[in-house]
Amino acid sequence: MTQGAGQGPEVERTATLRDFRVPAYVHETGPYVHTHPGGTIPAADETYPEGYTPTQRDLPVINRGDTLQVPVEPAPTAPAPQAAAGPGPLYVVGDVHGYLDELLAALQEKGLIDASGQWCAGTARLWFLGDFTDRGPDGIGVIDLVMRLSAEAAAAGGYCKALMGNHELLLLGAKRFGDTPVHSGAGTATFQAAWLLNGGQKTDMDRLQDHHLQWMARLDAVEEVDGYLLIHSDTTAYLDYGDSIEAVNDTVREALTRNDADEVWDLFRKFTKRFSFRDEGGADAVRSLLDTYGGTRVVHGHSPIPYLLGEVGSEDDEEDTGPVVEGPHVYAGGLAIAMDGGVTMAGKLLVQQLPLDI
Repeated sequence: MTQGAGQGPEVERTATLRDFRVPAYVHETGPYVHTHPGGTIPAADETYPEGYTPTQRDLPVINRGDTLQVPVEPAPTAPAPQAAAGPGPLYVVGDVHGYLDELLAALQEKGLIDASGQWCAGTARLWFLGDFTDRGPDGIGVIDLVMRLSAEAAAAGGYCKALMGNHELLLLGAKRFGDTPVHSGAGTATFQAAWLLNGGQKTDMDRLQDHHLQWMARLDAVEEVDGYLLIHSDTTAYLDYGDSIEAVNDTVREALTRNDADEVWDLFRKFTKRFSFRDEGGADAVRSLLDTYGGTRVVHGHSPIPYLLGEVGSEDDEEDTGPVVEGPHVYAGGLAIAMDGGVTMAGKLLVQQLPLDI
């Protein structure tokens, strides 16, 4: 992809200097600033180098614009799923990144919560795919909502559960280790610098409490439900942590329990890798996960659908034209379902019932 015309000024992107300074919210003035941990969005034939480390900005924060503030009549609430003898319907939620109001609206539209924000879906099963904080205005509010809905759903005979995203690891690391140097593979880095570069919000850090940290540290990294392998990141790096779902989840939790900055950093950088399923060989990459952990399809967040489609960053982009995402993106020979609609870049926060009606 080529750099779009009319982009905003370059901003400092390295997080490896000890005297690094960056505002808590980095704002670009251009329509699209396409940077990722390796500098640019990887081309079709590009792979991550050995020792890849996310010491530069991940995918950008793109101004959502004033148009999103225009009041819109709420969509009619879908009927709540009815209680049944077996498990209720299955829903998945893509990356939220602090956009609490958008999340509430999307959950209400699907009939999972009522107008007061309470669980009303009975035995429905709801999975969040990670990345609750950073970039958006109220990450802690999102975590509080998911924790509350977990209790309400369980009381109604359903459940609301969540996976570990790379931004949960980033926030945990920034809180625990701050400016402690870590060996990044590209020099000395810190969690604090990487957190700020990737949309860390001071208001989230100020409101972060012990029960939030404990909840994040106990999240699973991988789960299989109804034949869907649920993960956060579109990467095969999960294979580095075990040959079963239980082994991966235990390994991740144990790493966080040991509280070693370098070990947690290595976990974070691997969860930050992306696009393993996008290009030639993508279907084989998906199969490597399915063959190891089970399931017939992978469902993931992490990489915004406009980037997977190559729709962001071309010279033909108009300044006032954002990415159009109406629903999940099925790719890799039908084996992968992407759920990050790009809410941080004027896209859509996706809540989807599975199986897909396609």
